[in-house]
Amino acid sequence: MDNRKNNGGAREGAGRKTKKQEQKLIERLDNIIDKDEAIEELGKLVAKGDMRALQTYLSYRYGKPKESMDINSSEGLNINFRDLIKFVD
Repeated sequence: MDNRKNNGGAREGAGRKTKKQEQKLIERLDNIIDKDEAIEELGKLVAKGDMRALQTYLSYRYGKPKESMDINSSEGLNINFRDLIKFVD
């Protein structure tokens, strides 16, 4: 065992909450927020053209699109990786 739980962190309680803590929060929110009313309100905002509401709906309904990164440079820079990294011959 590598004692990862003893590695520490940025501060006490930092990082993602456990599944148990997450489920407890969901249950607490479900007790005070009517899910059907929340979805109905979201629908009203989407119908009014609220872009943030639309983005929220689409993200949860279809998932966020995969992010991609273009690593090609169009600036005309020539990078020689051998100069950046000292390879052993």
